[in-house]
Amino acid sequence: MAIRKLEHVGIMVENLERSIAFYSDVLGMTLRDTLIHTDPTITLAFLSFPDSKETEVELIHGYRSDLPKEGVVHHLAFAVDNIEEEIERLKQSNVVFIDKEITTLPNGSRYIFFHGPDQESIELFESAK
Repeated sequence: MAIRKLEHVGIMVENLERSIAFYSDVLGMTLRDTLIHTDPTITLAFLSFPDSKETEVELIHGYRSDLPKEGVVHHLAFAVDNIEEEIERLKQSNVVFIDKEITTLPNGSRYIFFHGPDQESIELFESAK
């Protein structure tokens, strides 16, 4: 199997600066990177713990303005080495893809979303790093 780790958890946020401060100052995480998505209304911020850069929290600002009170976890992302190969493998298991094609971010990282068995959003993420 080509999935190798949990890459990140995406959390939709109302105020990016406030959320970065909370995850940094209160939880002790370090801001690793921010970038404007290919949709310029969306800004992403990536944080991890100083001694554990393996898994990140991705803060997503601008995706939705009506955030639900019961929680705003948007998706789970799994790291893959070759996104095309993993898509083909998942198609063999009748996985339903949300996205019609792979999205390439400005930093070269690529992703695609699909549904889990309860319609949860899951992302395959191929890092450019």
